[in-house]
Amino acid sequence: MRNQRTAVAALALLALAACGRETGSGAGSGDGDGSGSVRTGPRVTGVHWNVDSVTAGGRRTAAPDGAHVVIDAKGRATGSFGCNRFTAETRTDGDTITVRQATTTAMGCEKDAERFEGAMSRAFSGELTAAVTGRNLTLTTATGDSIALTSEPPAPLTGTTWTVISLVSGTTSSSLPEGTERKAWLTFGEDGSVRGGLGCNSFRGTAQVTGSTLTFGPAGGTKMMCPDPGMKLERALLAILDGRTTYRIDHRTLSLTSPNGEGLRAVPQE
Repeated sequence: MRNQRTAVAALALLALAACGRETGSGAGSGDGDGSGSVRTGPRVTGVHWNVDSVTAGGRRTAAPDGAHVVIDAKGRATGSFGCNRFTAETRTDGDTITVRQATTTAMGCEKDAERFEGAMSRAFSGELTAAVTGRNLTLTTATGDSIALTSEPPAPLTGTTWTVISLVSGTTSSSLPEGTERKAWLTFGEDGSVRGGLGCNSFRGTAQVTGSTLTFGPAGGTKMMCPDPGMKLERALLAILDGRTTYRIDHRTLSLTSPNGEGLRAVPQE
């Protein structure tokens, strides 16, 4: 019986030590409150955090649509700067998150997106102090630069109004023609229907989901003539929404890609 009690006590101590390594450090490290309890930091793992802005050198830069960070239970961070995607290894100790070994994709981006990407990649590195208030997370560097983030629930394919934010050609993402921003949208129904706006005309048709494939059927719609930017966007979208496409939802970013590499990105309508 004594050996059994000893084994149980040892297991309890191991569990407590593991908890301390994952979420905080023990009182013996000097971070406790003197009560002997384990100090835990804010919960940041397992949450999809949309990036709102980066403040560096006192200058705040708003994040592009789709910029986000997710840190899993093993400390692997994945996300997007709004154009390029990234992965990194992290370690959480109380309210300190250490980011290291980051890698990114190398897509060509708009200048504003590139500037934000540079500021974000510099800030999301090394030791960061995490502070959570409600749905908001702030990551602060040792020099006082910070990243502001907000937690966001996932979005389903059907029933969501998806606003088109960019066009993709191969590995290059481009903004929509000037004057058409947030004018193109898609909504998928549970019955296999799809409707939306193309930047000029509206349309309605069918979209069959099979695994990660969306197959668009013939569509009908209005036939107005619009200024050139709207017609240019409409032609690009009609070419994408024709036949079989590959789709992916990265939490709240929908990507559609046709077999020739042309595609779009969309986010839930605000």
